[in-house]
Order: sequence, then structure tokens, then C-alpha cells
Amino acid sequence: MATNYPEWIWHNGEIMPWQNATVHVMAHALHYGSSVFEGIRSYVTPDGPAIFRLQDHLKRLFHSAKIYDMDIPFTQEQLSAACHEVIQRNGLEKAYLRPLAFRSLGGLSLSADCPTEVTVAAWEMGTYLGAEALENGIDACVSSWQRFAPNTIPAGAKAGGNYLSGQLVAREARRLGFGEGIALASTGLLSEGAGENIFLVFGKQVFTVPVSAAILNGITRDTLMKLARIDGIEVIERDMPREYLYLADEVFMCGTAAEITPIRSVDGKPVGTGKAGPVTRRMQELFFGLFDGRTPDPEGWLEPV
Repeated sequence: MATNYPEWIWHNGEIMPWQNATVHVMAHALHYGSSVFEGIRSYVTPDGPAIFRLQDHLKRLFHSAKIYDMDIPFTQEQLSAACHEVIQRNGLEKAYLRPLAFRSLGGLSLSADCPTEVTVAAWEMGTYLGAEALENGIDACVSSWQRFAPNTIPAGAKAGGNYLSGQLVAREARRLGFGEGIALASTGLLSEGAGENIFLVFGKQVFTVPVSAAILNGITRDTLMKLARIDGIEVIERDMPREYLYLADEVFMCGTAAEITPIRSVDGKPVGTGKAGPVTRRMQELFFGLFDGRTPDPEGWLEPV
């Protein structure tokens, strides 16, 4: 997270100084994880700063809130304007945005009808998994912690409480000296990283697990699948066992924060040649090319600030 916080933040309908956006310690979300959020990036483009897939992210925010019966007291259009405003007021170009809706003070029973508060923050954030991760890749491990089983917690909601699972996976990986952890589903088959989706490459084919594997249906994941298919790369969604991580020619993670990060080893076993392979490099070129003009924007994903 940021260490140099920006000056302004949007909170409950107005721009205010960052330090003034506070919440009571007895807020429902603080005790039970009853929040939903998004992570969104803006990039520098030849036409100025642009927010990547803002409307898709905000649509998912409202979908997550619907799953948890959380009424957001603002429209998608209002939150979109708030995202633009915090970037502009803080003079940011390449930025990370965090819209957050949460149950605040109003009762401590699990089903309490608490008011929903909404915050939109923006700050400068570099490479999530380390300064050299995009180029050199990371060493990953399969975590001893599994993802939640179907019909327990909805993996399709980007809810604060879901990330307790990711914290266990990530902290175990760091403790063991790895850059990131990979979780299996309750079936024992591959799921996703602590906060990233996973792709495996065999030859010229790209594989990723389906949404039924207890994953968040990532927007970066969706972007890469569409860009790959436009580029003539076959993408296949299927369940995969753990050992495929060791046998794949290439493995990479993706997410708004992680962007496209190569995995050079899993559990100490080199992946392919032990460095980013040609398909991973091509996916990086296609993705980052959206922002420097090398890759056409096929669906109007870039929203000028």
C-alpha cells in the first residue's frame, strides 16, 4: 500500500482531506469483513491519463454488494465521477483506485441493518509483487491453505472478508521465502494465487481454470483472454491438477495490482527455462500495449480522465 498518501479522498459523497475520512471502531465491517471493493488502475497514454475498464469494475462492485444484500447509496455514475475527481484533485496520472463500500456503525448482530458508507481513494502504486517482478518473474509455492468450498463463501464477490483466505496464502508464502502463494480449491485442483488469477502455457496453448474453481472472475483475466484470442492464441478454460504447475512451459499470474507477472519456479521447481517465456512476453506486450498505443483498444476499455 501507499506510504506517501495523497491529499484528497472522496468519502460519502464529498472530497475531503485524506486524514478526515474516518470510521468508528465499532463499524460492522471492521468486526465482520462486511465490505466490497474494487482495485482499478489508471495509466499514462499518448492521449493523457486514462482509467482502465472503470465501468466494468464498478459494475462488479455493485454485483458484489447485491450478493451481500448491501445497498450502495450512490449510483454507478456518481462513483465513476468520484473516481475521476480523486485522480484530478490529487494530480495523479498513473494511479491505483480503491472504491470501497462497507457496513458502518449501526448494530453488531450479523444481520444488522447498518448504513452503508462509500469511499473512493487514489494513490500512486508501483509494481505489486516487487520492482523486478514483471521482468524477472517470481518464485511461487503451493500453499497449505485451500480456497473455500462451493456454497460457503461466494468467490465471485470481491468482498473484504474473502481476502482473509488470501492473507493466509500470501503470508505463508512470504514466511517461507517465496514471492507469492498459489491456492488449491477444496477439490484439490488448482484455484488461484493469493490475489491473482493464474495462466499455464503448454506449447502455444494457454490454459486457465474456470470460475467454478473458487476464483474471482478477474477483469485482467478477462482482458488477457480476449486479447490472446484476438491475437490468434488459443485459450482453454479447464480444471487442472497441481502437478501441471511443474510441467507447464510457462506460468504467469495476473490481476489489477500484479498486472502480468511471470512465475519462474513453483515449489523450487523451475517453470520451463526458469524465466518468462515467449507467450508470457507476448501477453505483456499486448496488455501494456493498450496504454502506449501498440495494441488497439477493442472495446473502449480506456476512459480518459
